[in-house]
Amino acid sequence: MKKILIIEDDLLISSLVQFRLKKDGYETRLVCDGNEGIKAIDEYTPDLIITDVMMPFRSGIEIIHHAKQSQPNTPIIVLSSLGEEEEVVLEAFNLGVADFIPKPFNPNELAIRVKRILK
Repeated sequence: MKKILIIEDDLLISSLVQFRLKKDGYETRLVCDGNEGIKAIDEYTPDLIITDVMMPFRSGIEIIHHAKQSQPNTPIIVLSSLGEEEEVVLEAFNLGVADFIPKPFNPNELAIRVKRILK
């Protein structure tokens, strides 16, 4: 069973993502801030990371930096309402993220993208 780490501070969004991915048979772990996210990357060793950009304590960009140093082959999907801010999107892709999904998003689309990345 593939393990997915969800790092998202919006409880409604994180619960929706977790519910949809569990329905597809993935094991999920949910954390709600950047510090917990960095800790979970090291302890949980996920097969995929889904992270927001704007979060308490540490940003998604800091999380991506950490993940790419500690687990460089782990794919990352960024969820963010910052879709209009091109520099954040470009920085995330330059750091090596697999995908970027602007909020609001369709949970079924996210599930399809997760499946494609974890093939």
